[in-house]
Amino acid sequence: MENSSKQWRFEGNKRLNSASAISVRGVLDLVIGNLSTDDLRPTIPLGNGDPSQFACFRTSTTAEEAIVDAVHSAKYNGYAPTVGVLSARRAIANYLNRDLPYKLSADDIYVTSGCLQAIEVALAAINRPGANILLPRPGFTFYESRAAYEHLQVRHFDLLPARGWEVDVDAIEALADDNTVAIVIINPGNPCGSVYSYDHLKMVAETARKLGILVIADEVYGHLTFGSAPFVPMGIFGSIVPVLSLGSISKRWVVPGWRLGWLVTSDPNGILQKSGIVESITGFLNISTDPATFIQGAIPQILENTKDDFFSKVIVTLKEAADKCFDGIREVPCLTCPKKPEGSMFVMVKLNVSLLEDISDDLDFCMKLAKEESVIIVPAGMAFGMKNWLRITFACEISALEDGLRRIKAFHQRHVRKQ
Repeated sequence: MENSSKQWRFEGNKRLNSASAISVRGVLDLVIGNLSTDDLRPTIPLGNGDPSQFACFRTSTTAEEAIVDAVHSAKYNGYAPTVGVLSARRAIANYLNRDLPYKLSADDIYVTSGCLQAIEVALAAINRPGANILLPRPGFTFYESRAAYEHLQVRHFDLLPARGWEVDVDAIEALADDNTVAIVIINPGNPCGSVYSYDHLKMVAETARKLGILVIADEVYGHLTFGSAPFVPMGIFGSIVPVLSLGSISKRWVVPGWRLGWLVTSDPNGILQKSGIVESITGFLNISTDPATFIQGAIPQILENTKDDFFSKVIVTLKEAADKCFDGIREVPCLTCPKKPEGSMFVMVKLNVSLLEDISDDLDFCMKLAKEESVIIVPAGMAFGMKNWLRITFACEISALEDGLRRIKAFHQRHVRKQ
């Protein structure tokens, strides 16, 4: 019989619990937990940006055939090198070189298990005792979670809704000190749907150079733009400031479950090598996991042979959905969208709780919306540090999006404050 007085020496890692609580997944789990089992209507998922479940966003046949070819070749059944399969790294370099004024080589590419692992690698590589990092508010919460786990201090700079969610560059210098090591730029923007201009990104690069910090450029939504501004990779400014560019095939090819991403040292001056960052990147990968080898083996065919008409179809579908979402939001009096999204798969929406009878804040709104209408959206107060804002994804079937917007409008009408 077990001795009830025995004192066990182990317990759960509380750091993991606190880091998970501020993740989008953790917040979404909280909202999803309020769904009513009595509602027989389909749940409308306007929270997580995973359009792969919808037929209109099916990936290219080229990508599917590349996976089959890689598996059938029997060349990719073993372990991959720490930094990734050489043919994959060369293909990624060639793919990114289309947009750069200098040439990346395979040695600049580190293959990761999706863009999330690329974030893990980047934050671990730059971390040192007492270091801090500058993160956008609002921004992708995984940076917050990983920074908390790494004991890397976070300082927030604001994105300005009145200026198309541009970086408040003037505030960056006031935030930074001798322990600041990096600034994170997400472009195209999650959660804002923003797309930054060449001039704005150059200003950020020059500010980072002045401060002596590197730029982590999260470009997982690279080329997913459908407004007036084209996608400009931060690596263009690698001669001004060292850049760690992060990306993946998850979004542009609509295959987030394939878990193939990359971290790139966009640094023609070799500063990251001299400072030891490159060695730290390899060191982290030596004690981490790899993406599946057969996925890496398929990458050259995926990147080199996917036709432009596939990408064009995705862009057209996203633009139509973004327009529908923006117009639908304008029909809900308690919601305000400061700018129509021009990229990625998301839009940020301001919630006016003063117009509602029994809604206390954005979390309460999302909880009750899930329960009463089976619509899932993200409360930005808990997820992104923007109280009484909401993040909505429009990357879904148009019919599902329209149904979700109708339900949100009905929810507003039911809870509107009586005069």
